[in-house]
Amino acid sequence: MTVVDAAAEAPDRAWWLQIAGEAADDLATDAVVRDQAGKAPYDEIARLREAGLLALLVPVEHGGGGAGWSTACAVVRKIAAADGAIGQVLGCHYLLSFSARFFGGADLAARVERESAAGQWCWGGGLTPREPRLTLTSSRNGRLVNGRQGYATGVLVADRLAVRVTHADTGEPLAVLLDTAHPGVVCGGDGGDTFGQRLAAGGSVEFDAVPVEDDAVLGPLSWDEDTLSPFSGLAAPTGRLVSAQICLGIAQGVLAEAREYTRAVHAPWPHTSPRDPYALTTYGELTVATFSAAALADQALEALDGGLARGEELTDDECAEITVLAAAAEAAASRAAHDAAARALDVVGARSASSAYGFDRFWRNARTHTLYDPVAHRLHEVGDYFLNGEHPPFTLPF
Repeated sequence: MTVVDAAAEAPDRAWWLQIAGEAADDLATDAVVRDQAGKAPYDEIARLREAGLLALLVPVEHGGGGAGWSTACAVVRKIAAADGAIGQVLGCHYLLSFSARFFGGADLAARVERESAAGQWCWGGGLTPREPRLTLTSSRNGRLVNGRQGYATGVLVADRLAVRVTHADTGEPLAVLLDTAHPGVVCGGDGGDTFGQRLAAGGSVEFDAVPVEDDAVLGPLSWDEDTLSPFSGLAAPTGRLVSAQICLGIAQGVLAEAREYTRAVHAPWPHTSPRDPYALTTYGELTVATFSAAALADQALEALDGGLARGEELTDDECAEITVLAAAAEAAASRAAHDAAARALDVVGARSASSAYGFDRFWRNARTHTLYDPVAHRLHEVGDYFLNGEHPPFTLPF
């Protein structure tokens, strides 16, 4: 396991990207076989844990890697290029493991981060509003969570679940942290029957009188702007940019594999060559679209880093600007992934349809990931802000 000395300085971005690249290369070697098998990714998460990537965002003084969000997103992109589903698990883990910092404050975050780094927790769950709602009730045995969550990422491999609950008495939405080892937490494997993102370890979760400790309430998730601070509101664009990295990774992954196939086979159709004008133009168009989406995502990440650095001094207007930029980046990345995953098959030819190559997994993963939060919603937000100056609502993709 890669361990960072708490007394040392945090490794730089290049070091983490090298670690992520090695992990991605490892995942790529058997990506097709694993996708076809569709098993819960226990071994895959173990690989990330051994590489030290699960504690990447935790400060060095709390036992983690000390990296920032720009580095975390670059890591997610690399992993998603090798395996889009594992990229989703890792990206969701990063967002949820940061939720105490977004919603609970520095003291709570420090305690949770120390425990998470020490236990090398993998986080799963989801904080988006869902029906029926999970309910938090108070009894003589303490506070308990009951209900069913229809789908959540990573639940089959997670050590902890961050979920959205509704307080039975006040109606207040809260983010709480639950231990998956409790017998009242029953995770279903029904998320594995999707045609894409089969290894995202998703599924339904039943909660039967699961206790919530006082320090396991991560914070409020109210839509009321008077309750949710602009800094807390940065959870939304952060999630958008994680989603964008998953899409960009899928786009870059399919283009890389298609390129290698084209170079090796040379003739996707009879009487053609690697210099075929149609193939070159298509590769050019897909490369430009992916590069453009990546540049927009990097611009949004730079803005996010600036907003996180402002902390509680961040204003509502500044948060809105960052959120819109992240929404635009997610929309562009989504379209790049869809186009690359579909049109790359046009230039590699009919023989690439063999299941041995697994080219179809890129389209299936891109299509499945973006179905959970359609890009049309992001375009609506961008358009409403551009035309009317309307601040986007607080929504999370995971």
